Amino acid sequence: MAPRWPVVIFDIDGTLVNSVDLIVASYQHAFQTVLGHEWDETEILTWLGQSLIGAFQRRWPDQADALYRAYTDWNHAHTEELLAEYPGVLELTKDLVKAGVRVAAATSKRRDQAQWALDLARLGTVVPLIVTHEDVDEHKPSPKPLLLAARRLECPPAQAVYVGDAVVDIEAARAAGMACVAVTWGAGVREALAAQHPAWLVDTVDRLRDVLLPG
Repeated sequence: MAPRWPVVIFDIDGTLVNSVDLIVASYQHAFQTVLGHEWDETEILTWLGQSLIGAFQRRWPDQADALYRAYTDWNHAHTEELLAEYPGVLELTKDLVKAGVRVAAATSKRRDQAQWALDLARLGTVVPLIVTHEDVDEHKPSPKPLLLAARRLECPPAQAVYVGDAVVDIEAARAAGMACVAVTWGAGVREALAAQHPAWLVDTVDRLRDVLLPG
């Protein structure tokens, strides 16, 4: 197996771990608790990949702290119940490491939640480097998380690829000067991802393997 890139940086939610249902349910609990009603799920899905507190502050600045507390409390209580693995992702990441690829993650999640998610999906030791919410002052679609991950791996951005499931992932990769592979098994709508013209748009883990390990 000959890797296409020496460094692969992954998004976490909706890419490495199947947490979309957990995230949507956490948002709806927060809205029901604080605002008294749920929110449109289609719009919620467009927020995945962005900073959680940032999403609340942009739309509901006066209730942002209360929404954040309600979300995080419910999310923490139900993570082990609702978070799941994507079949084949663990094996792919292990094969990337065996092929000499340096693997990392860049996420808008906070560090404790990001590490917990990876551990539950058995990826905690396979993905040793994580750039999280606390590490940067700007979050996706800003390129800063991706650039920091590349810098920590001593890799020029042009030699790395970012793999994610959201429009903000493609925007961040483009701004960082990295190639991007967009995956469709997470929160993103295929048509919206395609409209951003990622280098590759893949529908299965097997196809992602073909892109990352083409030899």
